[in-house]
Amino acid sequence: MAGLEPLYAWARPAISRPQDALVCGIHWELIGHGYRCLGTGDQPGPDERKSELLPAGWEANKEVYTLRYKSTDDAQELLLKAIMVEDSMILNVMDRSSQKVADVTLAVANYINPEHLDDFHKVFKNTEELRTRITSGIIAPLGAPAGMARKEPEFKENMHWDENPLRLPPRQPMGTRAPSRPPPLSPFAVGGEDLDPFGGRSGGMIVDPLHSGVPQPRIDPSSGIPGRLPPGAVPPGARFDPFGPLGIGRPGPDPDHLPPPGYDDMFM
Repeated sequence: MAGLEPLYAWARPAISRPQDALVCGIHWELIGHGYRCLGTGDQPGPDERKSELLPAGWEANKEVYTLRYKSTDDAQELLLKAIMVEDSMILNVMDRSSQKVADVTLAVANYINPEHLDDFHKVFKNTEELRTRITSGIIAPLGAPAGMARKEPEFKENMHWDENPLRLPPRQPMGTRAPSRPPPLSPFAVGGEDLDPFGGRSGGMIVDPLHSGVPQPRIDPSSGIPGRLPPGAVPPGARFDPFGPLGIGRPGPDPDHLPPPGYDDMFM
């Protein structure tokens, strides 16, 4: 409750009961939400003007405190009545412009230490709870002044794009080239690997789906092929031409696509 301390020091001579201190705290919460006090009573008096201070005579009636407030943008005017019922204070607030009404009941002992009215640092307790009760019970139902609307945090210009998942990644800067992908296997390289005794060229005659020019994770045959070769059957680093398709569900040629010569000869 920043700013409440000087207000309480100014109003201290008029504070003689715990409910006086509570009204002082409620008043400052309304000030923090964009309202200014006009005066006491149901009707306006002469030469009234908006002020952050409590008006003269605000504590005259210890059973019913009546204060009027107006928002800083002059759009709302509130009539606050704080009524004491035994040890509780009933706040009845009406917005005269919209005729909306809000009510909150506060137990005075929950927020005021009656034995420390002279010490500001000890007189108030549970201030966060009091702020929440005022905000949810009065400000929210009646609507905060337009000038006090909460602003959403703005994005920083130097924020990295991956810190905000709603932003698109930056485009490729002009004048730079995207990383090139390896070119596909040349069709004229077919058969070159069979002519190279060291196996350093590509393009063997055996159609191997693992070496078709499309980048795929390589399979180490020395570790074994489930259901076909046990581990260690192929020495590490040895050239290995797989027989049959590797893996489950890998597409392969249909043996009926290339029938033997003379297949349609009825005398064969």
